[in-house]
Amino acid sequence: MTVINTILTVTPNPSLDRTYEIAALDRGAVLRASTDQVDPGGKGVNVSRAVAAAGLRTVAVLPVGGPEGALLARLLGDLGIEVAGVPVRGSSRVNISLAEPDGTLTKINAAGPEVSTDEAEALLETVNAHASASGVGWIACCGSLPRGLAPEWYAELVARAHSIGARIALDTSGPALGAALRERPDVVKPNADELAEVVGRPLATVGDAVKAAEEVRAAGARTVLASLGATGQLLVDGTGTHFASAPVEAVRSDVGAGDASLAGFLAAGGAGADALVSAVAHGAAAVQLPGSQMPTPADLRQDAVRVTADVPLDHPLGHPLLPEVPDSANGAVR
Repeated sequence: MTVINTILTVTPNPSLDRTYEIAALDRGAVLRASTDQVDPGGKGVNVSRAVAAAGLRTVAVLPVGGPEGALLARLLGDLGIEVAGVPVRGSSRVNISLAEPDGTLTKINAAGPEVSTDEAEALLETVNAHASASGVGWIACCGSLPRGLAPEWYAELVARAHSIGARIALDTSGPALGAALRERPDVVKPNADELAEVVGRPLATVGDAVKAAEEVRAAGARTVLASLGATGQLLVDGTGTHFASAPVEAVRSDVGAGDASLAGFLAAGGAGADALVSAVAHGAAAVQLPGSQMPTPADLRQDAVRVTADVPLDHPLGHPLLPEVPDSANGAVR
């Protein structure tokens, strides 16, 4: 299995994620929190956190503004993540989560600063400078775009990265994903809802997701790594289609699980069935950890992942597979 030594992440709209644990959400009342935790947030930031937790080198490119941005950069540095911060005039956003004992989570996500034209260009230049100088194996561009960045910004990033020979994995949605597909990103990582949005129709089964992923490839993506929630994950590329799943004893938190999965896929080379196994193992481990904690190698159970080329096309999305999976005689890889 190929292992990538350095992964560069790009998070155009990062955040500080502050979580308060409260007894109950009572509107209009003064609430007292039993705990108060602050974590660096944003999809690309989470990928870097997962890569660092795996013991690999990662560089996080992100806009940083105000004291909030300074704290964000410091928290990432404390995790062993190299930060390539681009100063912006506005302050980095702070998202609030209110966690109740029964598992109910109420989130308030801030809009974040508006990025100017010169700041947007500085972000692009920073990505290329670090990708060229650091021997980066993959660039992972993740999350929504902040105010001021047009949907075509990711497309420009993909084009510039390809011009220097870098490989791009893209995890975004909506118009930004549609525009970027024209530049042929090496990997896109939609979930089932995002796949449905791209093709403009609901998806009910794994087979529906396979067809949608094939259409996304036809629109420009070289590889589609699709998260199907509790059902599993699909990998659709030029060699064919594989499906993988893993048992999960209990879900504690799905925050950042998809980002951990992408990190696992890229860290294992970003191609083929072995990388899919790594992706599923990382995602399954992440959902069994509290909050947005990222799995370490000790948390992974790659031997529990089952991957097959005999895709369960008729299986409904949102439902775990039965423990029985096809063996090698029916097309299983492992």
